[in-house]
Amino acid sequence: MNPMSSIAVAALLALAGAADPDEGGRTVGSPINEERTRGINLAHSKIVVSGDGTRGGKSDGYALKRPCWYEPGLDANEMLKSQESLRAYWFRFTENPTEEKWQAFLKQFEDKIGKDGRWWGPAYNAADPKGQACFAGLDPFVFVPPGTTPPSGITIQELAEIARAALTVPEPTVKLNPDAKSYVNLPTWVWLEGIGEPRRSVTATIPGVMSATVVATLESITIDPGTTKDRAEVHEEGCGTSGKPYTKGGTFACGVRYLRSSIDQPREKYTLTVSTVWPVEVVDNVVPVQFAPVEVGATRDVPVGEIQSNVRP
Repeated sequence: MNPMSSIAVAALLALAGAADPDEGGRTVGSPINEERTRGINLAHSKIVVSGDGTRGGKSDGYALKRPCWYEPGLDANEMLKSQESLRAYWFRFTENPTEEKWQAFLKQFEDKIGKDGRWWGPAYNAADPKGQACFAGLDPFVFVPPGTTPPSGITIQELAEIARAALTVPEPTVKLNPDAKSYVNLPTWVWLEGIGEPRRSVTATIPGVMSATVVATLESITIDPGTTKDRAEVHEEGCGTSGKPYTKGGTFACGVRYLRSSIDQPREKYTLTVSTVWPVEVVDNVVPVQFAPVEVGATRDVPVGEIQSNVRP
């Protein structure tokens, strides 16, 4: 990111609600989402991301379509007061500061007193490699009339996308029976443990302005036997949302029946993958957007042997 002028930094400090710069002239206290979920890291943002879907799970790497945006900040009176409070900082870090320059800087904020509207400032997703460059290309502050959104201003749909990017789901543990080794034509039962609550939600909120909530609900699982159809039969008709644990005398309806030995495979094993499928919806349909389901997979190695039989005349 290109170095910002002290004027720009001062405005950003005010819009973000930060307190003071440190000795190196960097901003401190700039809100960064401390949830630090795998899909998103909000910088210079007032957005609060919350919900059980932000932690204890795995992200599918959903990427925001735009890595930076403007967010609504202070009204005209609040902005002027905030800038006036940064006088000492402005004189300390501005090149060749004078009282005349300081008053000229304040005038742009004084001119908005009595006018309806709000100052908006830039924020970005620091988890995106393009985030900082995008952020640096935005103006440090823009005054926006009420009921309007500036170009690149955040929308309710983008807020829903931020919630979607922060969404994680549990990474399950694959259980098998037989567990250590299977055999040709022997049913290998498959089920999952560690999923917990089959519903996860994330809410992204700009306090006092707007919010959007996405919910992921576990719908089904899929089984990839790690080989082709001529070598394995997959049974998913009885899997439901977490597979079917082995029961003695039970009906085999979720798992794999391997038809060929794994002796000719890499490491002499098949790699079985079980994926959970979590459709995602926006609560109350606040935006007409359809998100792809979250799919998270877990794997197990399955060595498959072949029982040799001797036929005597």
